Amino acid sequence: MIKYLKQVVGIDVAQKELVVYFGQLNDELRIEMKGFKTFPNTLDGFTKLVSWTWKLKDSSIPVYFVMEATGVYHESLAYFLDTESLEVSVVLPNKIANYFKTLEIKTVTDKTAAETICRFGLERKLDRWKRPKKIFKLMRQLTRERDQIVMERTVAKNQLHAELSEAEPHERSIVRSQERIRLFDQQEKEVLAELIALVKKDESINKLVTLLCSIPGIGPLTAIIVLAETNGFELIKNKRQLTSYAGLDVKEKESGTSVKGQPKISKRGNKYLRKTMHLPALAAIRHDQRFKAIFTRLVARHGIRMKAAVAVQRKLLEMIYTMYCTQTPYDKNYLKSKEELLSEAI
Repeated sequence: MIKYLKQVVGIDVAQKELVVYFGQLNDELRIEMKGFKTFPNTLDGFTKLVSWTWKLKDSSIPVYFVMEATGVYHESLAYFLDTESLEVSVVLPNKIANYFKTLEIKTVTDKTAAETICRFGLERKLDRWKRPKKIFKLMRQLTRERDQIVMERTVAKNQLHAELSEAEPHERSIVRSQERIRLFDQQEKEVLAELIALVKKDESINKLVTLLCSIPGIGPLTAIIVLAETNGFELIKNKRQLTSYAGLDVKEKESGTSVKGQPKISKRGNKYLRKTMHLPALAAIRHDQRFKAIFTRLVARHGIRMKAAVAVQRKLLEMIYTMYCTQTPYDKNYLKSKEELLSEAI
């Protein structure tokens, strides 16, 4: 008699639908794909998904619902399943992407993506998803709202510049553009004030933001965005995973002597994390000797300033995670102190 060791519902989440595979791992360590179905990404669809799963599952062992962290589209489903006290696992997209490369699947569709997620869940150890603290969700909503306001203000400023540069500018158009810019300025101030008040209410988050601001180039807004976009590093296990989640990991293509592509960052991760590290990296290069030395060394090696700046962004992000793990402020004399201790020991 076949005995099942594990059963997983792999879910590829899109904006309007859920593409689902149900699979089981038996005692011979063979994977059996038992069912495939699509459901609407709505509350009614969630209920039907659970009912469908109950018809296929072995009641003697738990069922794991596994999905990717796909922007915000997976959140409603994850919250629903967690409310029902079901086993939920949310996996970082880069993990699924790397696993997909190991399978003999040539076509990438929603169906093959759901099957890949299901197989990943059956083969790998899963961490149970926990609801993020409400403060991180609110922080993310506010920081993303501010980002949208800044982008819209930039568009308005460009339009105003174009209007002012015309031969015969229309006065009312200029006035309306200026009014829009003032509105965006006011809205940004309101969002920032709400964000600061929110952080100050939580003593632990406020303390953590202050700690991260000890790193050169990192201000309160950058620290808040990093914490918001990672849910307080909830899904992050190491620095390499963090840089991959941000899309700052290096992608290389090299085979023998004939195929040798230029190394470049993947840009497959969280765009908000990548974006927020740009200006802090430039500030760190200008004002901190350690990061200036890293930047100078890399520019001397390959002559590409932007590539060197991206390396500093990656280094800064890794340092933020290190500060979070150690709960120790940044020490600009750390390397110097280490060298002095080594020389004394010798």
